[in-house]
Amino acid sequence: MTIEYDGSEFSGWQKQPDRPTVQGYLEKVLSDLLKREIALSGTSRTDAGVHARGQKASFRTDINIPTERLALVINNILCGHEKGAFALSPVKIVSAEERPLDFHARFDSKGKKYIYRIRNSKETDIFMRNYMYHVAAPLDMDAMKTAAGYIVGTHDFKSFEASGGTPRETTVRTIFDIDIKENIYRIDNVNDGDIGRDIELHVSGDGFLYNMVRIITGTLVDIGTGRIPLHDMKKILEAKNRSKAGHTAPPYGLYLAEVYY
Repeated sequence: MTIEYDGSEFSGWQKQPDRPTVQGYLEKVLSDLLKREIALSGTSRTDAGVHARGQKASFRTDINIPTERLALVINNILCGHEKGAFALSPVKIVSAEERPLDFHARFDSKGKKYIYRIRNSKETDIFMRNYMYHVAAPLDMDAMKTAAGYIVGTHDFKSFEASGGTPRETTVRTIFDIDIKENIYRIDNVNDGDIGRDIELHVSGDGFLYNMVRIITGTLVDIGTGRIPLHDMKKILEAKNRSKAGHTAPPYGLYLAEVYY
């Protein structure tokens, strides 16, 4: 299944006792629907507050619902259609398809793409507080783009790994591409038309360490504000030391966009 969700309503993807999680939410819905216990294997264990447009999850079972109708059936339950009501669910099944019996959503993945969204403006928008990272200080986009180029390729990303994650055999990863996009808009009601920017950082790679994208983003923001010199990015990579990198950007600006197979 391909899954979208609003992470602001959950304590992350992975099922936890006494906490609302996307995995726990969907497993209950599927178990009730199929009249048997369903265990989901998700590709990414997104943290609390992190969103998804392309999370993947697989499960094994025999069902009498046509696979091409499964997403519609689940979404009807999630939105309360079966009760004659309509309410938007924080979770949506985008699509469902049958795969070979040995398929696993996580271990068969060849890589992922994340998008991190930043609003760079003096003017705040409280309605976007759960979906974008607000940075009031002006950002030097050229410096951020140049610094991002240093981390494309295969490197040891130990400097960009937060403590507390699952221990890894290696911290070497390959970043396929980083693209920083911006949309400039005018703020008509502040200082007679100041401008703001909505920025999206698109990062794709073969795998990511714990909080890696958020630390990369925080480091690029620190470079954009001048807190960290531009060419220190290379030194940060070579240091293999988390304390040398910038701050960890908050979870609510991060979106799991796509999983590659």
